[in-house]
Amino acid sequence: MKALATLMGILAPVSAFAASGAREDSSGIFVWFFLGFCALIVVAQVIPALLLMFGMAKGVAAAAKEKMAPATNK
Repeated sequence: MKALATLMGILAPVSAFAASGAREDSSGIFVWFFLGFCALIVVAQVIPALLLMFGMAKGVAAAAKEKMAPATNK
């Protein structure tokens, strides 16, 4: 059992290196279009999220400022 574990520990990195070495660099323009489209989707979702975060921070700051202000209308 120990020999099997040792053999698996030796062969696992070897197979990973063999798989990474067989890469061709002929990606093509369609791969770059696909990656650009994915980046566009990520940016399109990050911008509204940032606007929402800034709006929430602005609202919390305004509420805290209102609470800290002296009550003159009582």
